[in-house]
Amino acid sequence: MIPEDVYAELDRRLAPVDAARAAAYPGERSTRQPVHTCYVPADAVVPGLTTAWGTAALAALDEHGLPDLGLDPGLVEQVLPRVREKLAREPVEDLRVDSEDGYRGPPDREDDDVTTAARVLAAEPVLPLVWGTRAKSLEGPTRHRGVRSLDLFLGGLSGRDRAVVTLPKVTAVEQVAAFLPVLDALEQAHGLALDLELQVETPQAVLGADGVATLAAMLHAGGGRVTGLHYGTYDYSASLGIAAAHQASDHPAADHAKATMQVAVAGTGARAVDGSTNVLPVGDRDAVHHGWQLHAGLVRRALERGFYQGWDLHPAQLVTRYVATYAFFRAALPAAGARLAAYVSRVDGGVLDEPATARALATVVLRGLDCGALDVAEVEQATGLRRDDLDGLAGRRGA
Repeated sequence: MIPEDVYAELDRRLAPVDAARAAAYPGERSTRQPVHTCYVPADAVVPGLTTAWGTAALAALDEHGLPDLGLDPGLVEQVLPRVREKLAREPVEDLRVDSEDGYRGPPDREDDDVTTAARVLAAEPVLPLVWGTRAKSLEGPTRHRGVRSLDLFLGGLSGRDRAVVTLPKVTAVEQVAAFLPVLDALEQAHGLALDLELQVETPQAVLGADGVATLAAMLHAGGGRVTGLHYGTYDYSASLGIAAAHQASDHPAADHAKATMQVAVAGTGARAVDGSTNVLPVGDRDAVHHGWQLHAGLVRRALERGFYQGWDLHPAQLVTRYVATYAFFRAALPAAGARLAAYVSRVDGGVLDEPATARALATVVLRGLDCGALDVAEVEQATGLRRDDLDGLAGRRGA
């Protein structure tokens, strides 16, 4: 037997490592993750915006009907009533007021537009689960203008206590570090808490000049403020010289960047978020159906790869966002439920699951519950578990 002082020395050496890892990788957050982020230009924010998006989505569905989306027809039939209810009740889960690329107002109107947008949101009786604004980048030409617009927007949010700030086109760890005192000052000036998202839109965010992957350093430089990394489909693709016709969130270059994002956020509590498609479901029936088929395929592909949130740029995209998302989670429930029930009861079956797999199974069921694809009663029937049991298996903080 080795002496006890060997154990003591081992613990002495590794205790700081244990503490540092626990601080840097606290695990999945217990808060619900939206299935999408809807970007609306600051000059297009009007009262009742999110309700209007849901109404427009339902109108598109009624007018054009769903084409073949490459999904199980039985599942589509199951989810359509749920999708309709969702579009009427909570069409937008995450809203970002855009004063960056989506903003099309003239420079001399930006102060008024961002201030008006903030006042509209402040007056809304109900806001989405998550909401906030996308500022301009911290590159020299837009730095001061971006911070000014952010200051004006947050200053107009009387009565609100929390918002998200999305920082686009981040190229250096130093930009994240330099932005933290700005966020501190904005919080103090306007009395609300601010979360930070970083947009992955440049090659420098993925690979630095020193040959080191940059994203993890950016994330950890945020000191716990960073809640997500969002992929910017078109800026990133263009910066690599990819021809416009081939710029898409399923391009191999996109997969590389997003896989790097996924590794960077793992265990931190931040989330990796897929980008958008600019092929919108608008126009005649054929054009709308083409847009829906493309969007549904991209949503399903992202979900299969572990990206549970993406961008939506048009109300009609909400139709396929929810149809594809709900179908994914409903298809996952029977097998996940059986495997969880067997895992908890220690019953031998055709699959021998480990704790990490049980965590993943519980998480996918919880995501289905969170977004409305699944009901509590059917989850309990499929798994034999209550919500708090699933939270515990998933390792969610606060569970």
